[in-house]
Amino acid sequence: MRRSPLLWFDTGTNVLDRLRAKLNTSADTTPDWSGFQTDIYRRATDDQILPALPTNLLALEALAMEVMTEEARGYIVASAGNGDATRGNRDGFNRYRILPRVLAGVDKRSLATSVVGESQLAPMILAPVGVQTLAHPDGELATARAAAHTGITYVHSQAASHSFEEVADAAGSGRRWFQLYWVTDRNVVLSFLDRAKNAGFSSLVLTVDTVVLGWRPADLNRGFLPFLRGIGVRNYTTDPAFMSTIEVARRGDPHAIGEQWLRIFPHAGLNWTDLAWLRDQWKGPILIKGIQHPHDATRSIDEGLDGVIVSNHGGRQIDSGLATIDSLAAIVAAVDDRIPVLIDSGIRTGTDVLKAIALGASAALIGRSFLYGLALAGQAGVEHVIRCTLAELELSMALAGASTPDELTPDHLRRTR
Repeated sequence: MRRSPLLWFDTGTNVLDRLRAKLNTSADTTPDWSGFQTDIYRRATDDQILPALPTNLLALEALAMEVMTEEARGYIVASAGNGDATRGNRDGFNRYRILPRVLAGVDKRSLATSVVGESQLAPMILAPVGVQTLAHPDGELATARAAAHTGITYVHSQAASHSFEEVADAAGSGRRWFQLYWVTDRNVVLSFLDRAKNAGFSSLVLTVDTVVLGWRPADLNRGFLPFLRGIGVRNYTTDPAFMSTIEVARRGDPHAIGEQWLRIFPHAGLNWTDLAWLRDQWKGPILIKGIQHPHDATRSIDEGLDGVIVSNHGGRQIDSGLATIDSLAAIVAAVDDRIPVLIDSGIRTGTDVLKAIALGASAALIGRSFLYGLALAGQAGVEHVIRCTLAELELSMALAGASTPDELTPDHLRRTR
């Protein structure tokens, strides 16, 4: 057998066409995510062609490490301190085991759900990740295309290598959200919000766990902060409000741009009282990302926000931070179905998503796993990660005795330690 040199399957066959047809959904149909498994077996049997990338998504990191630069590995893979929080996220998910239920009649299944009033083909979203060109030259454009092609929501990071408008053009009709890092200059914030709205971003994700940068030795040891080198600041360099703060003669100077970025980011003075202004400026749903304490979750409701995302920034902010899955149950209980609770950090596989949903999350966000796919194969690699994750989720959900995400409960899990 041979492996496809381009995509995970040869583009000259009708396999991708069949997958696209399955994703051409209407109001009463949803994708057959688990059919991806059958397509792999059929393609290997009929044409002697194997997937180009591993279907075990935990194997992607080692492969991606081989193709990324030192700077990319330090920024994407490494974490705060000695990495305890990042390892803790994975350990947290591993502590939970799935307890199957049998003879449940799961022949008709759907992963479709709704989050903040928006329909989703599956309870999984591509997390906001900055500076994606460190992984692949196409960066966010490849990721946005992959998300749109598979029908999954893409969240665009403010710290991106491509602008709102460039990503919107790449995504086409695909659903997209915008992640805001609230800088100290409100004129820049307002300009970002206006541009995101005009570019078709439907929901806002306010990240609040990065009001200062965490201690990140892998970046510090190399003296590498991409924004100071003019990398990952495309939203800024295409923004009239930001560029107006730089002398005309220096607007093409990456050093001047980086220094001005450093003057307005981060924003350690940001506090709850600022949220009323944001609510006035953005009329769509607002989700707050970086919540780990139940009191912060209920305060978010009091401030009129529409959803919370349980996150420790992938372990990149506080070393020895609590695993996100260990924060989830208490936050779900405190929120008490008043607004949706989402989760990211540590999620790598379809069974990870299942565990998060069973513990009460409305959806899970994946980050590093799709970045590894991006590094290895661009858009095709991201699509591979999406399809593998959702195929495993649907199949595991069926084996657990559930036909829809809503049927998953804590009774489907056992915590082993």
